[in-house]
Amino acid sequence: MTRRLLLSYLGLALLVLAGLEIPLGFVYARGETSRASQGVERDASMLAEIAEEDIEKGRLDALPDVVGDYAERNGGRVIVTDKHGVVLADSDPAGPTGIGLAAQPDIARALANKPTVTTTTDDTGDDVLSATMPGASGTTVRGTLRLTYPLSGVEARIHRIWGALALAGACILAAVALVAFTLARWITRPLRTLEAATAQLATGQLTNPPDTTTGPPELRSLAASFTQTAARLQQLLRAQQAFASEASHQLKTPLTALRLRLENFEPYLDPRAHPSLDEAVGEVERLGRMVQGLLALARLENTATTPEPVDLDDVLTDRVAMWEPLAAEQYVTIDITGPPAGRVWAIPGALEQIIDNLLANALRVSPPSTTITLHRTPGTQLDIIDQGPGMNEADRERAFDRFWRASDTHHDGTGLGLPIVRHLVDASGGTITLHPAPGTGLDARVRLRPATTRPRGPQDVRASRVLNRRTQTAARR
Repeated sequence: MTRRLLLSYLGLALLVLAGLEIPLGFVYARGETSRASQGVERDASMLAEIAEEDIEKGRLDALPDVVGDYAERNGGRVIVTDKHGVVLADSDPAGPTGIGLAAQPDIARALANKPTVTTTTDDTGDDVLSATMPGASGTTVRGTLRLTYPLSGVEARIHRIWGALALAGACILAAVALVAFTLARWITRPLRTLEAATAQLATGQLTNPPDTTTGPPELRSLAASFTQTAARLQQLLRAQQAFASEASHQLKTPLTALRLRLENFEPYLDPRAHPSLDEAVGEVERLGRMVQGLLALARLENTATTPEPVDLDDVLTDRVAMWEPLAAEQYVTIDITGPPAGRVWAIPGALEQIIDNLLANALRVSPPSTTITLHRTPGTQLDIIDQGPGMNEADRERAFDRFWRASDTHHDGTGLGLPIVRHLVDASGGTITLHPAPGTGLDARVRLRPATTRPRGPQDVRASRVLNRRTQTAARR
C-alpha cells in the first residue's frame, strides 16, 4: 500500500509539473525564436541602410569590411547585391561575387522594395533565420542585403531551458517523493502492525497488538477495535480450552461410575433383563467414546499448528505395518500401489491420524477376502479404496457432518472420525473427498500440497508423536 500511495502522489505531482512546465517550455521556445527573428530583422535593416549609403556614394570597396566585421562579431552571413541582384560582397570568404541572385524569391522581393523575414535552409542544409532587406531611399532601390543567422544557437538556448525545466521538475519530484514516502509510511504504519497482529491471531495467540498511537485517527480507531475484538476472541478460546480440559476429567468419572453400577445390577436382575442391561452398558461405552471424540476434536480446533514437510511414503509404510495384523485377523489385505509420492505439507501428527482413521473405517466395512488399496498418484494424491458396500451420493455429501452415521450402518461409531479427518486435512492445506470405487466400495481421496523443504528435526518428530497420542484413540472411532 505504501508503494501505491507513493506512486499516486508522484503521479499527481508529475501531472501538475507537466501541465506547468511543458507549456512554459513551449512559450519560451517561441519567445526565443521570435526574439532571434526580430534581432536578425533589425540587424539586416541597419546593415541595409549602411550598404545603400555606400552603394549610393560609390564606396563599394567598403562593403566587404562592413559585412565581414558583422559576421565575425555575430556569426551570421551577410550578402549584398546591387539593384540588378548581382553580388557585390559576401561575408563568407568562399562565397563567389559577381553572380546574379535576382531570380531567388527573397532577392526579387527586396528588389521590389519588399522585405522578407523567414526560416529556411542554407547551402549546407542547416536551418537558418533569413532576413532580406532592400537598400532603398524612398522608392529608389539601390541594392539588397541578405542576413542569415544559424538556428543552432537558438536551439541550444531552447535545449538549455528545457534541461533547466527538467532538472527543476526532477528536484521537485524528489522532494515530493520524500514527503510522500514519509506520509505514506505514517498512514500505513497502523495497517502494517494490524496485518502482523492479524497473522499472529490466526495462529491462535496475539502477542503484539497493533499500534494505536500513530497514523490517521480512523486507522487508530480500527486498530483499537481490532485489539478489543482479538482480546475477546482469545478470552473465548481460553474459556473453550479450559472447558475441554476440565470436561475431559469431569465426564470420565461419572461415566465410569455409571457403568460399574450398571454391571453391579447384573446379579440382582431377572435373566430376562440381562439383554437390556448389556444394551445400556453398550450405550454408556458409546457415550464415553463420543465424549472422547468431542474432546479430541475440540483440542484440534483450539490448537494452531503450522504445517511442515512430512514424507508420505514413510508414513504409509509405518501405518500399514501397524494395521496389517488387525486386517489379517479379518482376512483383509492392505496393499500400497502407485509411484512414490515424496514429501507433503501436513501439521505434526496429522498424516498418521488421517491414514489411521480412513484405514479403520475401510477395515470396518471390508468383507473377508477383500483388499484395501492405498494408491499414490503423482501430485501428492492418496486414494484409500475399500471393497465394502460403499455409499450413495447423498451419504457421501453428509459423511463429514458431526455425529452423522449412515442409516444402514451396523457399527457403533460416534460419527466423529471423518470430521476429525477433514479438520486435519484442512489444517494441513489439503482437501478430502469421497468417491465411489470401481465396482463396489468407497474411494477416500486425499490431496495434500507437495513440499521440497528440509526434513523435520527431532523436536518436530516428538511434537508429532505427542499430538498423535492425544487424539489417535478417539479419532479412530
